[in-house]
Amino acid sequence: MTDSTKTRYTTQLQAGLGLVEETKSLLSIYNDGMTATQLYDTALESGLFPMVSARRLRNIIVECFSPRYLKTDSAKYLKLISQNSPTPVFNQFLLVFTALANRIFFDFIIEVYWNRYAGGRDALSRDEAKDFVSKAVNDGKTKKPWSETTIRRVSSYLIGCCADYDLLSSKRSSVRQIQSIRLQEHILFFFSYWLHFQRMGDNSMIKHDLWQLFGMTPGDIREELKRISKKGWLIVQSAGDVTRISWRFNSLEEVVDVIIES
Repeated sequence: MTDSTKTRYTTQLQAGLGLVEETKSLLSIYNDGMTATQLYDTALESGLFPMVSARRLRNIIVECFSPRYLKTDSAKYLKLISQNSPTPVFNQFLLVFTALANRIFFDFIIEVYWNRYAGGRDALSRDEAKDFVSKAVNDGKTKKPWSETTIRRVSSYLIGCCADYDLLSSKRSSVRQIQSIRLQEHILFFFSYWLHFQRMGDNSMIKHDLWQLFGMTPGDIREELKRISKKGWLIVQSAGDVTRISWRFNSLEEVVDVIIES
């Protein structure tokens, strides 16, 4: 896995925020191995997007769906998961892949959302998002400086995307209520294997910053892995900060089979 901490911030979220329903529709017509162009052509012919212009549909697929789910080779798994998992679980899958594809969103959740939550705050404002984006621009995290208009727009995208994935209330307002979310066990199960199959060591997997999207520390993840080990999904042995995991399944296909059957 590449070091995402070196990724520059972009405005790519402007092509679409959470796009939960659109993603479900695209997954329903996706076939393994499809390119973005093939998916676009199929989507145009499907009749599933009657209110979406051809240009807008292309942007959704090329700027959102492709970097989140095609480049990560996750669409084939999410297609099955979307048909068989409750909405809160499916939304958390989309949250993770969207955050991985958009580092600014990833860091906003970790540095702003969870810090406010940990500080006992019950709301998050667009102004706080704007402060985060402005600081990022000043710190050189964007390829080139953003205008005040762009900063304001991206701030709104961050808040809207959090709302789409149930981190914040859906009511349109300059201040949104923080909604408590808990890492779903199927998310832990899938992404622990996902990282493992990228040849990541057990302790590195536990310490991966992906888990911070759910406000989890390495110690939290270790305990949660022990909990799901009771289901026979893996075996966890730990002594102090050193953890060794025996992995039961040999592919993500097997993992997804368990998820859709349980």
